[in-house]
Amino acid sequence: MADINIVQAHSLAPEQARAAAQQMADKLAEQFELVCRWDGDVLRFERSGVDGALTLQPHQAQLRIALGFPMSMMASQIEAKVSEKMRQLFAA
Repeated sequence: MADINIVQAHSLAPEQARAAAQQMADKLAEQFELVCRWDGDVLRFERSGVDGALTLQPHQAQLRIALGFPMSMMASQIEAKVSEKMRQLFAA
């Protein structure tokens, strides 16, 4: 199993941060067939072999992804793509 942990600073208002997180969730859901749902300020997502959460805080977004064995072989590529997407979305 592989874990990905990314913390991205931002200066977005809460509603803007939530919109950015939703945009990211929509993209992840499309690419990796994830089921996403909000639990307060935490966006949870899952599918077979993938479990994670994007937690929004006032000045940062914390992403945690746990990858099962098959997906763990692509952990570095997934981390690079997700990290870049977070920089793009939360830098606004």
